Amino acid sequence: MAATVSGMPERNARPLDPQRLGDHVDRLYRAALALCGNRHDAEDLVQETYARVLARPRFLRHDDDLGYLLRVLRNTFLNRLRTQKRKPAPLELDDERDSLSRAGDPRHPEAALEVSELLAAITHLPDDQRDAVVAIDIVGLSYREAGRALGAKEATITTRLHRGRSRLAKLLGAAPLPDVPSDTTTTP
Repeated sequence: MAATVSGMPERNARPLDPQRLGDHVDRLYRAALALCGNRHDAEDLVQETYARVLARPRFLRHDDDLGYLLRVLRNTFLNRLRTQKRKPAPLELDDERDSLSRAGDPRHPEAALEVSELLAAITHLPDDQRDAVVAIDIVGLSYREAGRALGAKEATITTRLHRGRSRLAKLLGAAPLPDVPSDTTTTP
């Protein structure tokens, strides 16, 4: 899934086809939106991810273009976080103007508000749980695909996903998900 370091293809590596990268924009955008919490930063993150990938030829060991792109997206996001921690926080100049509602603003309908609350809550999850929730629930990967993309076993992804969903339920004020007992036999 990773590009070779020297830029020379390995024996079983295949070149990443830049023409097929557009097929993954929607899924990458959904993942970026969940990571960033807002549309503007998500668009920037996807653009920066594509710029990094297209900057030089990449050779992949597997046929998983999406998994590779998700890994680059995540690493780019983490690099941005590290950079932002070193910079002072910007000050808002006009708080009063920013709080006014604008007609036609798509963030004001109730459904969009719920989605934005969910995405904001996802950003507060621990990294491993956030990555699992984003991969499974936002991007729509299978557990196996998510495991490959995140470099973890399927069982680990399942655990992280359960913990992440439970924590999201608590953050959003919903009842936490019940734990399913290992013994599924029922007694009358």
